[in-house]
Amino acid sequence: MNAEHQQAGSRLAEAIRDVKNAVADRDDVVVDIREAQRTRLELLADDLKPVFADVDEDDERFDFAISAGAQPRLWIDSVAHVTMGRDRRTYRFLRDTRLGRVVLAESSDIKKVADQVTRYIAERVIERRRMLEGEVTPLDPRLYVSQDNDKEKKGSSVLRGLGIILLGGLVGVAVILMLSWPQVADMLGRSF
Repeated sequence: MNAEHQQAGSRLAEAIRDVKNAVADRDDVVVDIREAQRTRLELLADDLKPVFADVDEDDERFDFAISAGAQPRLWIDSVAHVTMGRDRRTYRFLRDTRLGRVVLAESSDIKKVADQVTRYIAERVIERRRMLEGEVTPLDPRLYVSQDNDKEKKGSSVLRGLGIILLGGLVGVAVILMLSWPQVADMLGRSF
C-alpha cells in the first residue's frame, strides 16, 4: 500500500512538473513575442533617430520613448504612438482624438511608417511655430469675431436684458390691474 501511495505521489509530482514546464514554455513564447515587438519598434526608433535629433530640445511635446508592458509602444507625443498589429509584423501608427483612435499609417514596410511619423512630427513643429508667431488661422473664418465686436455685444446685451426686465415689469403691472380692475374701480369710485 505504501509503495502504491509513493508511486501515485510521484506520478502527481511528475504531472505537476509537466504542467509547470508547459506554463513556462507558454510564458516564454509570450515574452518572446513581446521582445520581438519591442525589437521591431526599436528598429523603427533607430530609423527615426535623425528626425528625433532635429526636433528642438525646448519642444516638450514629443516623447520618443518605447514603453514597456503587455503592448510595447513607441510614443511620439502624448497622443500619437506606433504599436505592432495583431500579426506582430505590421506597424500601426495611431493617434488618439476626442472622437476615438485614428490610424495614421499601417504597413509592414518600416520605411512607409517612418515617413508618416516624420510627416506627423513636421506638422506638429509647424503648428507650434505658427502658434508662437501668432499666426493662428481659425478653422471657420465665419466664427472669427474681433474683440471690439465682443465688447459691443456685451454692452448691447446688457441693455437688451434691462429692456426685457422693464417690459416684463410693465406687462406684470398691466395684468395685475386688469385682474383687479373691479376692486380698483370700486376704491376709486368711493374715494371721490
